[in-house]
Amino acid sequence: MESLFSLKKSTVVEPLVNRWSAYSQCISPLTASLYANHYQVPNLRQYLQSPELAVEACKNPKYRAGRFVNIPVERAKEAEAFLAQSEKEYADSIRMAQETLRFQAQLTAAASTGLPLAPFYTRVPDELRGYVELIYDYFTRPGIRVIEPLLYESRHYKPHLQSFRLFSLKSDRSRDFIFSTPRLPNTDEIDWQVRFDDPKVDALFALDTNPQPLGAIRELLGVPASSDALLHTLFAETPALEPRRHGADHIRVQHFGHACVLIEWNGTSILVDPCFGPTPTDEVGKRLSYDDLPAHIDYALITHNHHDHFSLETLLRIRHRLGCLVVPRANGLHYGDISLKLLSRKLGFRNVVELDTLDSLPLLGGRIVAVPFLGEHSDLPHAKTAFVIEIGKQRMLFAADSDCLDPRQYEHLARILGPVQTVFLGLECVGAPMSWSCGAFFPIKPTMQQDQTRRQHGSDSERGMRMLRALGARRLYVYAMGLEPWYEWLLGLAYTEDAQQIKEMKKILVDARNAGLADARLLTAKTTIVIDDVHQEEAEHAVS
Repeated sequence: MESLFSLKKSTVVEPLVNRWSAYSQCISPLTASLYANHYQVPNLRQYLQSPELAVEACKNPKYRAGRFVNIPVERAKEAEAFLAQSEKEYADSIRMAQETLRFQAQLTAAASTGLPLAPFYTRVPDELRGYVELIYDYFTRPGIRVIEPLLYESRHYKPHLQSFRLFSLKSDRSRDFIFSTPRLPNTDEIDWQVRFDDPKVDALFALDTNPQPLGAIRELLGVPASSDALLHTLFAETPALEPRRHGADHIRVQHFGHACVLIEWNGTSILVDPCFGPTPTDEVGKRLSYDDLPAHIDYALITHNHHDHFSLETLLRIRHRLGCLVVPRANGLHYGDISLKLLSRKLGFRNVVELDTLDSLPLLGGRIVAVPFLGEHSDLPHAKTAFVIEIGKQRMLFAADSDCLDPRQYEHLARILGPVQTVFLGLECVGAPMSWSCGAFFPIKPTMQQDQTRRQHGSDSERGMRMLRALGARRLYVYAMGLEPWYEWLLGLAYTEDAQQIKEMKKILVDARNAGLADARLLTAKTTIVIDDVHQEEAEHAVS
């Protein structure tokens, strides 16, 4: 009988766009152009001025999430050629980015009188003509609304630049930071030139549950028989896997790390913020990964459009086993607030549902409800929602990086939905400066004070406790802190014990326990929580 193979636990299949690790903002046409103009091209130019300095800076954890390119000095010539090719490939799109910022600044100055915007359509740059609507807000401030579906049908959407690289993960810290460094080809990797929406992608990832002969894998990847030695480092001989599904009537919650949580109840599976990765060879069995998922996932819920919550590497890998992808509604009035529904459909997700506040999806004996998500986005509009999962009498809030800026909002939710007994909340109370991920969107560079005070932070302990009181919570699980080492390449975080985030996390756990919560703890990867009082109404709320 022919041997069957599947992806090894340590094999990474990283999606790339023009050889940069893929995230939503480098796929949507206008934001991809803005990022190329503001980050990618300038970063490479800076690297080429002094490759030695850039590589040395990348060795310092303090600069891990900075703008230093980590390409070996001996490959600087390759980086120079890659930059030249990128500037040629993105020439029209970079012009669009530059003209968008220029025109936005020009429009703001010229249309300050509040008179009709119709005359300004003749001044719209050629690169944007037909793709935008000019609008005022109610304070007569002009802006540009991008008609995003039309841009996806233009030359500025570049799916031919999409690809994957397959490599073996030696250690968590061996991956370069997601934003800083393009992935140049290596001899010990497979460079797979295929679009993200190609059916071959699902066929590759179906190996996780349906192993195939090595010859079929070779044909799928389009590699010759001489590549078999490399294939054996990436694929392992595997017996057919038995499908797993949780059929018990208690709620089982498994924490995969960061904000990724699997909820299973009575045959239904819900995965919140899918973002995790393969396991390095020396870590096998110490964390949850793809083989710990059920064969079919009914819902994947996305709280917001950040790369550690809307993770393309994870989402593309589970697409073939996913019933429904649930995303928050985008505002649509600001070009940085892209539509995750539109983007996901362009990438081949077949069933995508966009939820607005208090929209819900039915479950057997319950429902999924979208609820407000304040804070964390530098006061800029952003596609985001928290979720309440209601099963029987139990309600669980997955608040991600929400900041309790107004506790009355949670009082309203408790009045409308009923008490929310279980709260999952992040305590990243410092956050990155506004320009860290949003700098490409501003026609005028923010001041230092704006950049540092409007940071992308969530709740601290005091505001978190206000949320718990307002909801009538009985359980608190602190998560989404990026503490697991396999998230460093995404977040660049390296907390010390005296970090403000760690102090606030410890304080809220003490405060919650002192307030009488039945459970209050920090979640670490591979934690399982069982809630068996599904049909019991909890009338007494411990937080006072």
